Amino acid sequence: MKIYTKTGDKGETGLYGGMRLSKSDLRLEAYGTLDELNSYLGLIRALKIHSHQQTLIIDIQTELFTIGAHLASQPDKNSLPLPEFNENLVSELEKAIDFMNESLPEMKHFILPGGNIIISHIHVCRAVCRRTERRIVKLNLESDIHPHIIRLLNRLSDYLFVLARKTGFDAKIAEQPWVPIKK
Repeated sequence: MKIYTKTGDKGETGLYGGMRLSKSDLRLEAYGTLDELNSYLGLIRALKIHSHQQTLIIDIQTELFTIGAHLASQPDKNSLPLPEFNENLVSELEKAIDFMNESLPEMKHFILPGGNIIISHIHVCRAVCRRTERRIVKLNLESDIHPHIIRLLNRLSDYLFVLARKTGFDAKIAEQPWVPIKK
């Protein structure tokens, strides 16, 4: 398969189904940001995190490719063969969040992102997830997006936040609370 087709050299790209769109179109912004999120999850998976979390992240990455296929498809062509969503993944994320939370101290303050390089990367990934969610929610205003997609991204950002906390807790790195300056 040839990587370059030259069909995008004038700032347009094709959706699955044949429609051509500007590369600045909101749909492309949405699935491009989704690709960025997926790439960042690959970085998280390459870092020293628990093997169970690495396996779950592979499942998440697989689902993000499925979501990307749906977003990169012409919205008015419902008959296109597309991969099915893993509807169980949201509940898997909730179970992982609950399991990690069992060993974490109660949060009494907002915490500043950071602690070590792994925790910091997880927080950046969480921020990219939130941006992806915002782009897809905006796209949903003009084109119906399957509710699973938005639900999954919302839960994924929660999962990443708790994963960052759990990673720090396991490494015995104290969380830095946000303490606003009082006048």
